[in-house]
Amino acid sequence: MKTKTSVLVRVGTCAVLAVAAGVFGPPSPQAQAGVPKYEADLSWPKPLPDRWVLGGLGGVCVDAQDHVFLLNRQDVLAGDLNAGRLAPLIIELDPAGTLVNSWGDPNLLESRLHSCHVDKDNNVWIGSAPSGMVQKYSHDGSKLLLQIGKKGVFDSSDGTVKGKPLNSNAAQFFMPSSIFVDPQNGDVYVSDGESAGGNRRVAVMDRTGKFLRQWQPEGMETVHCLTVANDGLVYVCNRLGDRMQVYDKSGNFKKNIDVPWKPYTPPPDGKPTASGGSTVALALSPDSNQRFIYLINQNNSEIEIIDRQTGKILSSFGGGVGHFPGQFDQPHGIAVDSKGNVYVAENRGKRIQKFRIVGTATRSAGL
Repeated sequence: MKTKTSVLVRVGTCAVLAVAAGVFGPPSPQAQAGVPKYEADLSWPKPLPDRWVLGGLGGVCVDAQDHVFLLNRQDVLAGDLNAGRLAPLIIELDPAGTLVNSWGDPNLLESRLHSCHVDKDNNVWIGSAPSGMVQKYSHDGSKLLLQIGKKGVFDSSDGTVKGKPLNSNAAQFFMPSSIFVDPQNGDVYVSDGESAGGNRRVAVMDRTGKFLRQWQPEGMETVHCLTVANDGLVYVCNRLGDRMQVYDKSGNFKKNIDVPWKPYTPPPDGKPTASGGSTVALALSPDSNQRFIYLINQNNSEIEIIDRQTGKILSSFGGGVGHFPGQFDQPHGIAVDSKGNVYVAENRGKRIQKFRIVGTATRSAGL
């Protein structure tokens, strides 16, 4: 009996590895045709200690060890704390979903946390909007290594959030929304444009925080997120325009990737009204070619899987609006680990969900 069980375990393990290899391994005709199929992992995360109470989760990022960092905005209702204790600003979970660390000094951080990024040296970068700054911390959060911009001082005509946005050629911000650090030279890319009425730009600094260049993506009221692919293409979210705009590292426009959507329930007047936008946050698949873009579509409360080269929506996952496993309540942050697991942070839902690969699907989402 033990021998038979051992064989079954080995067969099951090989099957899982085969699926992963088919999706993210060396390209083959079959792998090229396959699109990963996802389902919610109900065993992840493990319960948090001391009856911690989460606020909205502004963002999520993953390090090289597949540890997951959560940005807790701590915006809980007063009555919630009668039943528990306010969870820390930054929460680190291991691949099994177990808490390994937590940190965050509210005197240094701005509570409306928006996004994070872990660089090749395992340092954690954090952007808060509105804050006027981005920060670089040691992996354990014990040291603030670099701050670009000043907390509470905005790139505006009077230095306040009510002033006219300036889009200055300077290392200062209005509402930084997303960060990426180039592993080749340490350049820091910041999307500065979380909300309409603020700055509308992508700013680039060197590893010391010195301003290098910027560009203002055409037609964007909000510049809500960005990432840079291995091939040097910069993907920028036009949240209100329902598309991604693609540039090279110097800001030269390359193409648009449209993300169409339609209401699941047709509106009585026939006029769709956006409820957050269809391009809110994105992450790339971990294969060397980064074949897939994983994109949060808040309007349809789902994750789109997009072919990075063609811009075609290949599939999607997510069960609509709600709090059941696989459903979303204002998904706002997304990250992908080295195995292709997808993590989605919810703002209104105040939770993190892990989605694991359970096979491949070749049918498109039908959009």
